[in-house]
Amino acid sequence: MSQQTPSKQHKIWQTVLQIPAGKIASYGQIADLAGLPGRARLVGKTLGLAPDELQLPWYRVMRAGGQLAFAAGTPQALAQQQLLLAEGVIVRNGRVAKDFWWQPDLTELLFKLQY
Repeated sequence: MSQQTPSKQHKIWQTVLQIPAGKIASYGQIADLAGLPGRARLVGKTLGLAPDELQLPWYRVMRAGGQLAFAAGTPQALAQQQLLLAEGVIVRNGRVAKDFWWQPDLTELLFKLQY
């Protein structure tokens, strides 16, 4: 009997769940870490499909330049900013500094992330 391969959605969701509190990642970084290079748009789409019971920290996923995922001033952007601030992430002019980017260590890469 063969082991079932995790779906693309499952890989993305599991990767987002690994982002530590107080850190952020880009859509492209999540795609790469989930074994789906070049699929940043799929990450965005998949986050929107996540069941509520997963309690995904969607707000930790940003645009490539560290920009909030939503247009400035929208309720979604304000919610994302507030959730990040609650974790100690500093947001200035809709951007997060490089200090807050998640850089998984070898243990995370080998044992926590699914490819």
